[in-house]
Amino acid sequence: MFKILSNEQIAPKLYRLAVLAPRIAGHRRPGQFVIVHADRQAERIPLTIADADERQGTIILYVQAVGYSTGRLVKMAAGSSLRDVAGPLGRPTDIQKWGRATCVGGGVGTAVLYPVAKALAAAGNQVTALIGGRTASLIILRDELAAFCHPIHITTEDGSLGQKGFVTQVLEKQLRDSSLQPQVVFAAGPVPMMRAVAEMTRPYGVRTIVSLNPIMIDGTGMCGGCRVMVDGEMKFACVDGPEFDGHKVDFDLLTDRLTTYREEECRMLKQLDDRRDRPT
Repeated sequence: MFKILSNEQIAPKLYRLAVLAPRIAGHRRPGQFVIVHADRQAERIPLTIADADERQGTIILYVQAVGYSTGRLVKMAAGSSLRDVAGPLGRPTDIQKWGRATCVGGGVGTAVLYPVAKALAAAGNQVTALIGGRTASLIILRDELAAFCHPIHITTEDGSLGQKGFVTQVLEKQLRDSSLQPQVVFAAGPVPMMRAVAEMTRPYGVRTIVSLNPIMIDGTGMCGGCRVMVDGEMKFACVDGPEFDGHKVDFDLLTDRLTTYREEECRMLKQLDDRRDRPT
């Protein structure tokens, strides 16, 4: 059992969990993830290891309550325990001294990029963070990233914080200015955003790494649920990724596969709402 030491809501439907997992904390590397199984009836949920403290034996997970299972997970109180946490899984991020590195995060994708940006800075890179969301309340980890990302650009679609617009608009300015153009770009967030980033960097030949989030079940490559096409070859995000060359990803197929179980998820959420509405 893996004890939840704290569970804090940091944005609408987004929670930060500190979990006691000493062996995972001691072995995890940037870019890796765990699969969480809250109890016997729960689904297996893949979550990025956003941070870890090896001395205290803890890992930090950010959970967005978007469906039935994540909704149950975020309601688990501090002091309760997860049935199991498998990991660290996936291939670690290729951290090198690139020079100028830009990390582009959209919504909860910023939490995915946080450990990558931290490792890039530790390797001697000049790291710029571009983080965006629909509104100010969805901007996360701004202060934490400021410790090693200089500068940080914030965009919101409604203009409630930072520049009004999208992170891609800021990235485009960087790419056009030779004094600002990065040697590598890392992107995590909604698929349309990652796709736009990859298409924007392609003409400039800037290496672009995206973190993919396809449907995932076992985390070992056996179920095939997380398969994606990269450069015309089938890959499994759980063992070959989750990070891939954004210029080689088949985003059309990825987008299609993400909707596979949408009807079933909607039906489960409706059943849950119906139970809540019944008189006791």
